[in-house]
Amino acid sequence: MNFKCKLAGILVTAGFLGASMPANAHHAFSAEFDAEQPVEVKGTVTKFELVNPHSWLYLDVKQQDGRVANWGFEFGAPFNLKEKGISKKTLTPSTEITIQGFKAKNGKNFGYAVTTTLPDGRSVKTGGAQDAPATQAAPGSAQPAPAAPSSAPL
Repeated sequence: MNFKCKLAGILVTAGFLGASMPANAHHAFSAEFDAEQPVEVKGTVTKFELVNPHSWLYLDVKQQDGRVANWGFEFGAPFNLKEKGISKKTLTPSTEITIQGFKAKNGKNFGYAVTTTLPDGRSVKTGGAQDAPATQAAPGSAQPAPAAPSSAPL
């Protein structure tokens, strides 16, 4: 086998290996979410979408002024959630949960969920970003500040 054949074989093998590797980081946490704005919300699930690369959970949250606002939180990939015992059966509509995470930079009712506390008291790491900071309680409240109504997605 001559050198050109060996080189071609190595390049083809490297191409197959590169194409079969998963994309672990397609965007950074800091591209969409603000590490300086921790948020903790308690609400009832309205919708749970298990989709790749990020799942999304929506919940109705009672605001400090009494109004109810719908929030959306980015979760990890469906496979990672399944490994942690989270499925569509776990987070059905009307399930009351608490989410600790970070607000979106756009100021709308979106965020990144680091930890979700289920009705049975279990706390599950639901975020999947490798560069996301650890959560801390939102300063001074368990509910987010009232936000301007918005239905625009991220």
